[in-house]
Amino acid sequence: MRMTEQTDVEIMATGRFMRMIKRGRWEYVERHNAEGAVAIIATTDANELILVEQPRVPLDQRCIELPAGLAGDSDDDRGEALIDAARRELLEEAGYEAATIEHLFTVATSPGLTNETIDLFRATGLTRAHEGGGVDHEDITVHLVPIAQVDDWLKSRAAAGQAIDVKVYTAAAMIKTEASQPGL
Repeated sequence: MRMTEQTDVEIMATGRFMRMIKRGRWEYVERHNAEGAVAIIATTDANELILVEQPRVPLDQRCIELPAGLAGDSDDDRGEALIDAARRELLEEAGYEAATIEHLFTVATSPGLTNETIDLFRATGLTRAHEGGGVDHEDITVHLVPIAQVDDWLKSRAAAGQAIDVKVYTAAAMIKTEASQPGL
């Protein structure tokens, strides 16, 4: 259900993909110039979770994340369906193609700060197409983490000073639940 309160909206600043909005007393960031955002929970046949690592300027550190990105954020991708963006981002960032990809759910990323939502997808039946690493300006490292070791691996990365995106913990919990309850 959407809030129906009518208040004055002021655009405080506009960038390529974000706008700073003031609505009443509330200030927040609005995503624009994209069809949406996607993140992919991808596991290999060897029971590994695919994670990526990249620098994140707002955090001033490298961050461990799921393969993810924007849909329809370039002229070539305008009107792109979210599932197609998920397939493209998995291939670009991690170097994998998925035989099966399904939409799981949509989550609010930080509802007190932004209107951004991310659609999470589950990818299986993976085939390695290339090394990954992203496109052009991206500096992405791909990690294949055994599901049985994901908690310890994440703890070691955090102890080494890397940020961990909350969606990674969601993915880890989901795949561990799947592993413990076959047929789920």
